Amino acid sequence: MVSNVLPDPDLVFRALADPTRREILALLRDRRRSVGEIATNFQISRPAISKHLRQLREAGLVDIGSLRMYQLSPAPLQQIDTWLEDYKTFWDRSLQRLKAHAEEKKR
Repeated sequence: MVSNVLPDPDLVFRALADPTRREILALLRDRRRSVGEIATNFQISRPAISKHLRQLREAGLVDIGSLRMYQLSPAPLQQIDTWLEDYKTFWDRSLQRLKAHAEEKKR
């Protein structure tokens, strides 16, 4: 089930804040996986993995496909990337000023 409505960015950031959920997303990058298959990669209970998957689903970061297989849903990540673009520009300018300052000190 794919939705065209992007979730609240706060939900996405909250979901991405947890290292277990980030690792689950990494596992889903290459292919769909069942809950059991995902759970075998962690030393936490299957219900705990299900809870993490529910939070990822609520953030729109994963979908449940056929046969209850989870798959990555990248649209919310694009939304976050767009939001971060202003900060990338800020850091690029800051690094350019730092470089210019360092080069000036060398002279």
